Amino acid sequence: MITQRLFAAFGARIIWVAIVLLLIAVLVPASNLLLPFGHPLRVPNYMVPLLGKFLSYAMLALALDLVWGYVGILSLGHGAFFALGGYAMGMYLMRQIGDRGVYANPLLPDFMVFLNWSELPWYWWGFDQFWIAMIMVALVPGLLAFVFGWFAFRSRVTGVYLSIITQAMTYALMLSFFRNDMGFGGNNGLTDFKELLGYPLQASGTRAALFAATALALAASLLVCSAITRSKLGKVMVAVRDAESRTRFIGWRPEYVKLFAFVVSAVIAGIAGALYVPQVGIINPGEFAPANSIEVVVWTAIGGRGTLFGPIIGAVLVNYAKTWFTAAYPDLWLFALGGLFVAVTLLLPKGIVGTWDDWRRSRRDRKAAGEVPPSDDPQTGAEPVRVVRANPSTPAGPHGAAEPQPAE
Repeated sequence: MITQRLFAAFGARIIWVAIVLLLIAVLVPASNLLLPFGHPLRVPNYMVPLLGKFLSYAMLALALDLVWGYVGILSLGHGAFFALGGYAMGMYLMRQIGDRGVYANPLLPDFMVFLNWSELPWYWWGFDQFWIAMIMVALVPGLLAFVFGWFAFRSRVTGVYLSIITQAMTYALMLSFFRNDMGFGGNNGLTDFKELLGYPLQASGTRAALFAATALALAASLLVCSAITRSKLGKVMVAVRDAESRTRFIGWRPEYVKLFAFVVSAVIAGIAGALYVPQVGIINPGEFAPANSIEVVVWTAIGGRGTLFGPIIGAVLVNYAKTWFTAAYPDLWLFALGGLFVAVTLLLPKGIVGTWDDWRRSRRDRKAAGEVPPSDDPQTGAEPVRVVRANPSTPAGPHGAAEPQPAE
């Protein structure tokens, strides 16, 4: 009974993907920590944070899919929410350094001492507490998305104009965070982190725990997005995507539907950024770059927008390819990424998962309309038959239905 309710609430495929993520959250850390060096199944130390980074990117792609695949909002600024969540986590990690920094100041981070700051800015207050930092991880991106969406969606800005505005938003934030007087480390950003909740970040156990937390957060985000899209609200979101004017005429307020999805998406992106920072060890204004947000669009398109788990596949595959290409052929990666996007757009317009679903659906339809399998009894000698629709020239059976005709 419980299993049936779960499958009905989230969908069978989403449940299976979540189960796979749960297994990954257990098996990868266990392989790294428990198996001896040299074992063929052991995940190397460097691979654990790398895979964790891929899963953080997958969360970001999932967040974009919620608004692009189900509401039709092509956001080119989701990297801003990701970076804001990362900065919130980075501020907490910087406060944990204390007097172990280069200048041994127990209160001010090193870059503030270098820039002759005399006191901690007010917006850094409280970031020495983990719970406050975690609230900011969700609150800051969510609040920015709410304010931006409130004005943009109530003004009925749609299509390419909305995409350009989101890109301008993240570009403006990038320029702001590059300034040294903003108090976020300028172009160097925040780095040289020491520990998280008292555990050293360079320890294998801490890295394994961060990876497991990222996989669990991705599974939870996937279930939340699936529950939203399969609910009545999810149906309205799709209606807004396909026919916004008609949805408004029958009494719904599309701007509120868009605003809800946009805020939830921003919060998920912020959490992804917070999990990303301690695993890579740095956060700087380059994360706000519009090119990063465009890359997220590419991951989502390749995986298949409107499928939820398709962008997860796209993000992991593309970033794995990026890791390999930038090591083997560093000058060719951007050409490879552009060629991949063009090829997918022309050959797989619905992405990997969408194309697979279409192929399965067409195969099932052909099977339903094609030949009926022959009898399993080899002694009957029954010929395969084909179901033919009734028409004036087809003799009817005893109950008025068309008689099966022998296959040619």
